[in-house]
Amino acid sequence: MELTSDALVDSLLALGAAALLTTLWIWPRLARQRPLPVLGRIGLLTVTQASVLAVLALSVNNSFGFYTSWDDLLSPGGAKLVLTSNENHKGGTPVSDALVQPTNEGGLESVPNLPKGTPEEVGRIESVRVSGKETGYSDQMFVYLPPEYFDPKFALVRFPVMVGIAGFPGTTLNMLKELPVVQTAADLQKNGKMPPTIVVLARPTVAPPRDTECVDVPGGPRTETWFVKDLPEALGSTYRTGRSAGSWGVFGYSTGGSCAMRLAMRFPNVYGSAVGLHGDFTVREDQFTGGNLFNGDKGLAQQSDLGWRLQNLPAPPLNLLVVSTRKEADYPQTVQFVEQAQQTAASNPQFKAESLYLDDGGHNWDSWIRELPASLEWMGSHLG
Repeated sequence: MELTSDALVDSLLALGAAALLTTLWIWPRLARQRPLPVLGRIGLLTVTQASVLAVLALSVNNSFGFYTSWDDLLSPGGAKLVLTSNENHKGGTPVSDALVQPTNEGGLESVPNLPKGTPEEVGRIESVRVSGKETGYSDQMFVYLPPEYFDPKFALVRFPVMVGIAGFPGTTLNMLKELPVVQTAADLQKNGKMPPTIVVLARPTVAPPRDTECVDVPGGPRTETWFVKDLPEALGSTYRTGRSAGSWGVFGYSTGGSCAMRLAMRFPNVYGSAVGLHGDFTVREDQFTGGNLFNGDKGLAQQSDLGWRLQNLPAPPLNLLVVSTRKEADYPQTVQFVEQAQQTAASNPQFKAESLYLDDGGHNWDSWIRELPASLEWMGSHLG
């Protein structure tokens, strides 16, 4: 059974319940202070408590997405896994040097109300495991291919790509069940408000349960390299993706919003557009990051400080949308950054910065759901 499957949780619940009932039934018979009854009591208590703790651990993991598979748990950043397909992605026999492999991980079967029909009618969502040559990391993702991808008339067309990054802690599944990124993108594409686009759903960490804020940690996880080198290379080797930065965008909420803006600001040659929902403009430092991610190197920290970059470095060729609410705790900092960005944009036509604010709402799903359609429509209008 998969690590994230409901069947595993249900099995452990049944085991725990059976152990508890057995304990209640047999406990009086083990009341004697002899070695065997004592060992029996210890064994029953051990099985019961282990089952309860396992159910709790699995439930927390399934909610927050620290580990997506047994390989992820037992061999973090483990061996590269493979898939191959031909240029039109019709499937094929796996080969050793491919970088994307289909997988049953992720829990796609638990998502209700996904569009039903053939790929030519509604597109297709694939659960895949992506591996990187540069970092050697491997992680589960979802890839949505629009209906046009399967239309023979578009057989030679390369499609724009939007990489969606979840918050931390969070799973790729959150962007299907909690925040309907693919469903919303598909509706916008169907109604002509977004071009046919490949949507890729990822999580922000490659070193669970540590929050790396999508940066390369000196001597540690290289999350930034994963997103700006490994991921585009792997996707481009398997799917008909656009080749220019203008055809690649990055979207995220919460920590994923911070990642989206930071990755695009630092690497506009990879991602030409970015949307950040309720993101930060500096790299956080807390118990989830394990302290300072740059080991106290102020120069490295400044390079990932978006306000510092606008003030001290040339404006990047980038389209940027900052999204938040006027009731968000960090709203003043958001306004300050947006004003700075728009001042930069006024004298640098290659850099464009816009903002979108809800009048109410907080750092939660309700706000992100309401912000999603306008955010994705904006992204679609900037994807080449």
